[in-house]
Amino acid sequence: MNPPTGITSPTRAPVARAAGSALARAFTVVQRLRNPRPIHSRGVVLGGEMRWLQGARPAGLAFVDDAPTRPVPVVARLSRSLGLPAPLPDVIGLAVRFEVAGRPADIEFASTGWNVPLRFALLAHRRAERARLGILLPYRGDRGPVLLIARTRSGQPPATDPRELPTRDTAPWVLTLGHATAWGPWHPFAELEVRLDPDQADEGLRFDAIRHPVPGARTYAWVRAARQPSYVRVQPDDAPIRMPATPQPAATGT
Repeated sequence: MNPPTGITSPTRAPVARAAGSALARAFTVVQRLRNPRPIHSRGVVLGGEMRWLQGARPAGLAFVDDAPTRPVPVVARLSRSLGLPAPLPDVIGLAVRFEVAGRPADIEFASTGWNVPLRFALLAHRRAERARLGILLPYRGDRGPVLLIARTRSGQPPATDPRELPTRDTAPWVLTLGHATAWGPWHPFAELEVRLDPDQADEGLRFDAIRHPVPGARTYAWVRAARQPSYVRVQPDDAPIRMPATPQPAATGT
């Protein structure tokens, strides 16, 4: 059983653990210059919902296969990894949170490639809507590794930097969510529709896909060893957690 931090036992995945420790040290140094977030320091808060598609191909992951009958509210944060100003290319990050039985469930997307091997690589883009956003490291599903990806279906995000937000509301940004095995083709299973959230305070939006897993997701020891030391170094244990807003029922006339 893993400790609350999500870091794997020292006796497992020694190569990944060494890489994770080195990355954690690097993040600690960068955080001294860019506190509290060493990367993705500025982000735009989005709100919306996920809707599952009928007849989607099973993935061996409850999050994909156990389709809710109603839309699921989400809160999300869109950002540029290094914080380079547009139109310079940067790694785009989209972190999404929804609620499962009163707890947060997080998905962390970043701009990657579509096909093998680039689906396992971070790629810089100028515009978020033109990027393919993958989770990079697979979940451990009932049938083996499961990857997730998001790609734009319509619209575009209002901005990737809060300093560039529009003065009025914009059309929603709609993305298709897909799943795949490590080497297989992508299969669509849901749609994510988000737009600018009126509340741009993001102190409670620190995401961790291992400590806040989606339903049915397990994590390979090498994944925990490689990524969790950095998260533990830069995210306080008592950080506030912002949950998605509950949709208000439509008003009815009398």
